[in-house]
Amino acid sequence: MSTIESFPPIARKNAKVLILGSMPSETSLLKQEYYGHPRNTFWPIMGCLFFALSELPYQKREIILMRSKIAVWDVLKTCRRPGSMDSDIDMGSIETNNFNNFFVKYPLIRNVFFNGGKAESVYRKFIKPGLSKQFNYLQYQRLPSTSPAYASMSFQQKLSAWQVVKQARENNEG
Repeated sequence: MSTIESFPPIARKNAKVLILGSMPSETSLLKQEYYGHPRNTFWPIMGCLFFALSELPYQKREIILMRSKIAVWDVLKTCRRPGSMDSDIDMGSIETNNFNNFFVKYPLIRNVFFNGGKAESVYRKFIKPGLSKQFNYLQYQRLPSTSPAYASMSFQQKLSAWQVVKQARENNEG
């Protein structure tokens, strides 16, 4: 089992909200796109919230999110994982991204949303304890995973839960 590596963040200096996943799926890694699996509901949700429609070219969707002051990244920088399931991540192999540097570089971020439970649990266990106290203002919330593996909620239910991303961005516009 070889080591896989995540992508650089989608972000601009004016980002107000960060959406965190765990590690891209095999399909996403092959396509070199965040949330590249055709059944992942991330881009359809971003289409409804910010007009980053899934039928647009990937680069345009990235630009739309950045213009919308939304950043996207993964908690993990590298890991070993057979397949695409978060539950298969070899926890002994993980290397996390550097969030102290990230939050210094993107100082307007106030809200961090986790795309599912694995991103949240890894962040809280491995990143939050080492996060500088200067970032104590950050607000955290886990959202239902957009992964096709998480099928217990309908698209409409997920979209409803994800509305908080748009609300947080709008609340931080002051």
